[in-house]
This record gives sequence, C-alpha cells and structure tokens, in this order.
Amino acid sequence: MTILPGWLISLATFPGVISHEIAHRLACYIGRVPVYKTCYFRIGNPAGYVIHGPVKGYSNALLLAFAPFLVNTLAAILLYIAAISTRSPENMWWLLYIWLGVSAAYHSFPGDEDADTLWDYSKKVWMRNFLVILGLPLIMIIRIANKLRFLWFDLIYALSLLFLVWLWLEPGLLG
Repeated sequence: MTILPGWLISLATFPGVISHEIAHRLACYIGRVPVYKTCYFRIGNPAGYVIHGPVKGYSNALLLAFAPFLVNTLAAILLYIAAISTRSPENMWWLLYIWLGVSAAYHSFPGDEDADTLWDYSKKVWMRNFLVILGLPLIMIIRIANKLRFLWFDLIYALSLLFLVWLWLEPGLLG
C-alpha cells in the first residue's frame, strides 16, 4: 500500500479543509467565543486551524467540537444530490460536485484537539450537565475515527455517504 503524504491529501481536498475551519469559526461566532487567529488552509500540519479563547458552557463546547461534522456532512450530502441530479455525458459539472462533496465529507471528523477540549470540559461539568451523556460517546467516536485514519477511514466515510445518497435518490440502483 502506498502512503500519500498528508499535505498532498490536504491539497487535493482543500475545499473540505476550508469548510471544516469555517464551521469551527461559525461555532465560535454562535457561541460568542473569541477567535484569536484563523487559518483556513495552508500546506502543512495542521492544514487549517482556529485558535480561540475559552469556551463558556457545555453546549458551546459540544457545538464547537461537532460543527465541522455537521456542516461538512450536510454540505457533502447537498453536493452529492446536485451531482447525481445533474450527471450526464454532456454536462461534466457533476464531477466537480462529486469532488467537492468528497472533499467536504473527507474533512468532516473533528480532530483530537477538539476531542481533548470536549473531554476536559466534560470532566468539569459531568455531575451538573446532562449533555455530557451525549458528549462522551461522541468523544469516543472522534477518537476512534482519528485512530482509523491510517486505514483511510475519512475516504471510506466520504464514499459511503455518496453511496447512501445515490441509493436514496435511485432506490433501484442495486437491482
């Protein structure tokens, strides 16, 4: 198996990196969390980031951690719908929609830093906030997804989402 460098994957899927960081930035805005610095895309590790101040409230911590998953997954679904709806031999725009959808879905999962922030907050408020019941399994999902990245879990998620949308729009696809 050939290992591709991370910077090359990020370059090929840069729209997903940008939308991931936009989602974090939007969550900061909604949660009134101060943002100190934003990098929407760069060649390097990480490919993008949002440096923000302290998060107030567990619901804001949850939103900040999962905004990229929600925004990028929704964007991917909408782009896949556009691709499937417009695909034809004469119209090649559907390929652009597929690439943008795969890029968005590929960068849906929050990073370990997001899981760390949510975990730290969960430990502080676990006896006072019922949302921790939602947060703890989500932290585990983030951790597992990030551990499986070396097996191309991000790409498997992106292509599985495409397949499910295609199946939803064309139920007779499998026979």
